[in-house]
Amino acid sequence: MTENVIDVRGLVKKYGRRTVVDHVSMQVARGEIAGFLGPNGSGKTTMIRLMCGLLTPDEGAGTVLGHDLTREQLKIKRQVGYMTQSFSFYDDLTIEENLRFVARLYRLTPMRRYVRETLADLGLTTRRKQLAGSLSGGWKQRLALAACIMHKPRLLLLDEPTAGVDPKARRDFWDEIHALSAAGMTVLISTHYMDEAERCHRINYISYGRLLAQGTVEQVVRDAGLTTFVVTGRQTIEAATMLKSMEGVDQVAHFGTTLHVVGHDATLLRSAVERAAGSLDIRIAPGQTSLEDVFIQFMARARDNVA
Repeated sequence: MTENVIDVRGLVKKYGRRTVVDHVSMQVARGEIAGFLGPNGSGKTTMIRLMCGLLTPDEGAGTVLGHDLTREQLKIKRQVGYMTQSFSFYDDLTIEENLRFVARLYRLTPMRRYVRETLADLGLTTRRKQLAGSLSGGWKQRLALAACIMHKPRLLLLDEPTAGVDPKARRDFWDEIHALSAAGMTVLISTHYMDEAERCHRINYISYGRLLAQGTVEQVVRDAGLTTFVVTGRQTIEAATMLKSMEGVDQVAHFGTTLHVVGHDATLLRSAVERAAGSLDIRIAPGQTSLEDVFIQFMARARDNVA
């Protein structure tokens, strides 16, 4: 049987009267890259902090890396690498000095060897004397990842690590993540980028504290039960205005000169687009529902737990 590195059930975390994590259960297998999706304020960061031992759940139980989530938090922390949303290293220290500081925190010996090998593994050797504060977003990201994996963790938790970096840096980052996964490291990563979610082995969608969907991208898209039509022609702008008010249409989105029209009731949706095509200079064709369509649909249905 596949070993579950994360196996948590019914987790609850409250702040006052607000329930930030609402009975969430999740399993992540060894070597898996698990995506964590959801709108801002949905509880993703709180879940990550619960699973790395920084927070204690109010309800629920489970294990992370075989250790009890509520009684063995220190043992979990020692085997986890956690990369936060914001850059959290010393701007006035060099890359090498920052890594030496982290090595001392983890009591890694011989320190020089750990730092040297980490610099080489992440392609940072030639920049080791550069001040961290002078790095671009992509290089800051690489430094943060280097610091997270220097102590050879078994589980890597990444909280929106690629926000604000360019596409090339994001692709290089994901190449590193897949290499770590292939070597046996388990990765849980939160993201808002749909192309990144599609790089994960499995995804988990959380909205305002509740876990709404789990599975591969293909499974989540299939289980959402949405139908999509693509609209082209001279009057797509007029069509968008018309379709947004029609029964059976849940989403209308512009993609260049085309429209993607999405709905959960296939019969009503087809009727709507056919009526629009009958009165405007447009053409319709069946389309493929995307993960972004599903994401938007989940957001539209969810109830904000702050409201």
